[in-house]
Amino acid sequence: MINTAPNSNFATKLTSVPDIINLLSDHIANQIAAGEVIQRPSSAVKELLENAVDAGATEIQLLIRDAGKELVQVIDNGKGMSPTDARMSFERHATSKISRIEDLFSIRTMGFRGEALASMAAVGQMELKTRRAEDEVGTHIIIEGSAVRSQEPCVTGTGTNIMLKNLFFNVPARRNFLKSNTTELRNIVDEFTRIALAHPAVAFRYSSNGAEQYHLQPGSLKARIVALFGNSYEKKLVPVSEQTDFLNIHGFTGKPDAAMKTRGMQYFFLNNRFIRSNYLHHALVQAYEGLIPKEMFPFYFLFLEVDPARVDVNVHPTKQEVKFEDDQLMYAYLNSSVKHALARNNIAPSLDFSLSAEIQQLPSVQLPQTHKDVASARSGYLSDSFSKKNQAHFIDKKDGLAQWKEIYNIAAEVPAQAKDPDQAAAGPHTRQQGLVQSTAARQNILVVQGSLLVTTVKSGLMYIHIRRAQERIWFERLMSQWEDGKPVAQRVLFPLTYEVMPQDEPVLVSLLPDMHRIGFDITHFGKNTFVVHGIPSGMSSGEEKYVLDELLEHHKNESHKALEANAHTMIMKIARRMASAATDYTQGENQQALIDELFACSQPEYSPNGKKVFGVLPKEELDNLLG
Repeated sequence: MINTAPNSNFATKLTSVPDIINLLSDHIANQIAAGEVIQRPSSAVKELLENAVDAGATEIQLLIRDAGKELVQVIDNGKGMSPTDARMSFERHATSKISRIEDLFSIRTMGFRGEALASMAAVGQMELKTRRAEDEVGTHIIIEGSAVRSQEPCVTGTGTNIMLKNLFFNVPARRNFLKSNTTELRNIVDEFTRIALAHPAVAFRYSSNGAEQYHLQPGSLKARIVALFGNSYEKKLVPVSEQTDFLNIHGFTGKPDAAMKTRGMQYFFLNNRFIRSNYLHHALVQAYEGLIPKEMFPFYFLFLEVDPARVDVNVHPTKQEVKFEDDQLMYAYLNSSVKHALARNNIAPSLDFSLSAEIQQLPSVQLPQTHKDVASARSGYLSDSFSKKNQAHFIDKKDGLAQWKEIYNIAAEVPAQAKDPDQAAAGPHTRQQGLVQSTAARQNILVVQGSLLVTTVKSGLMYIHIRRAQERIWFERLMSQWEDGKPVAQRVLFPLTYEVMPQDEPVLVSLLPDMHRIGFDITHFGKNTFVVHGIPSGMSSGEEKYVLDELLEHHKNESHKALEANAHTMIMKIARRMASAATDYTQGENQQALIDELFACSQPEYSPNGKKVFGVLPKEELDNLLG
């Protein structure tokens, strides 16, 4: 007989320890999923707009309040939902897009995971009104924190009207991590722009805090690009269109002369879904090699159509990063397509060895060659020049050399009155004395390779970095104007029209008060357009565009900062741009003025970004260098 007593005691000891693994409640699970799907208001905008597109809507309206923190509302005229479907749409993993595992590899719609509405309901207050065309009444549902507060019939139009209110009201820590309204609005416009570009046949309207920002009519892709980014882009677009068995490509890329210093207008759409791909971006940039500087970026709006079975869209929760079955083939097709488009529009060089129809009709091409023609051609000057060895680039000594000599003699006969009378009358000794006096007037200042000033001091030699010294001088000058509140501005002769991307417009609007305090006179013209009437005194005309580009690039991805911090960054970038303007430092007065202004600064030793401006080489070290 087997004794089981020890085993029983062991089991008793195990059961005395409490279990620690618990099954999460649906509410907590939804909030965890919300952290992956709904990260900020723009995430909700993306999901709701995509649902409206998938519902077959031809008109979609987006309403935003308080940068989406208070309200995100989407109204569409799609097919709507039945009462049961309306309720089921808020359950996790409830979707109409998938019924079997094979469907994952043939998806062509936008959302399909069924987590978006459930995640929004877990972290916000949701209200839904929807009706199908065949139903007499619609359905009205109110959900708060995953709990259904009410569901009842209602009178509403065909389609869906869905509202997300007070996002993260029950997760205050998540709400505190949201960025400034300017940044959140920019993210919302980003999502709106991508979906509007992907569906030019759908009418879109977008309003923020009661003010309509966009009213996009259905039309072609080119018309949609112009409506979103401005009329100036109409003449900057190069059409791209290629069809192969593996990949179809269509859309537009920008002309080389329209390349930008910043990224942001690069749009890839895979099967009408916006994606990010550094690999494909590199393929496109390589097509512009030799056409644009390395620090510039082309803009593009390209649509790629691939068999869904050849691409995996499930590698990222937002489905913006994908994995292709054959990356190298995609790279080659895209690179060749863009090159072909640029060549076809006479932008990139293209060799064509076929003669045009007009040339082919010339007698010299059509008629056969005769012995008389050959003898006449061989007797001419050109035949000797190109047939004899090493003669192709020589000038005819009989005619050409005599003409060059005549031109040289004319150039050498300089009228006496054109010269300096004193220098003309003086001998070599007098001219040498003038050179010595000119050097002495520079007070022993030497320009080294155009970037350094070297001058003598009591203890040795001082070397000054010219550009950094200029940065320090301009920084303190502009900062003084900022603190005094009395900007010194200069009016531009011809006001500059400055256009920005839709998502950058609120960023620049928020910077205008700060820019005014340092001398910029900029008015917001509306529709992504600004007009520059004045610039800080001392700034060269034409530099304002590059300053605005740099300021936008820095601020649009930054979190909210104090006003002084924004001003410090702004002034530092403007000072750097002013320092890069060409100044003639071969003149002694300019050299001495730079040194005097530098040492009048409160902190002359360092540039605004902390780099060394000047240094001193002691005489003892100079003596050591000479042994």
